[in-house]
Amino acid sequence: MLAWAACLAPLGAPALARQPDPIPPPAPAISDAVALSRIPSDLIDDEGLHLVLDRRTRQLMVLKDGRLLRRYPAAVGTEGWETPAGRHQVLEMVPYPIWEHPSNGKQVGPGPNNPLGSRWIGFYRDCTPRQNAWDGERYLSVDGCTVAGFHGTPHRWTVGRAVSHGCVRLFEENVQEVFELVEVGTPVTVLP
Repeated sequence: MLAWAACLAPLGAPALARQPDPIPPPAPAISDAVALSRIPSDLIDDEGLHLVLDRRTRQLMVLKDGRLLRRYPAAVGTEGWETPAGRHQVLEMVPYPIWEHPSNGKQVGPGPNNPLGSRWIGFYRDCTPRQNAWDGERYLSVDGCTVAGFHGTPHRWTVGRAVSHGCVRLFEENVQEVFELVEVGTPVTVLP
């Protein structure tokens, strides 16, 4: 199964035309209390499993019946490609996804070089074309749908930074844990 992603490629890789901008620093470490303080109270009262991504602290929290079950560092979208804030839900789950570049159609199969790692958990889809959108290295035009989701990454150094094209990168071992916890329809809230 193919996964189309707004997360086109890791930023910070050498560009052909020019050197990339400096890599943004990782988010500072925070305590569970600080992480939970940013969650809206109606989510704390929610029953069942709920994923909450805090873009500012770059943390993915897994809540079960309003209690913090797990917390993971995450890479989020860079300026101009921010991970979409709001209330969403898991739309699709793909083990060992095939990544397709949204603007040129190039595919990368499962394996160590796949930008999606070993798991894809899609939660957002936007079929509005993006014309001449700056990605930090070049301008891109995407005519098809772009999606955002949680996925692994072969580029561990990017986790904890704002460097993606809207997707949420997790350490490979973390995305595998999350994949086992969620199902299609699991609520996802992305905090600004």
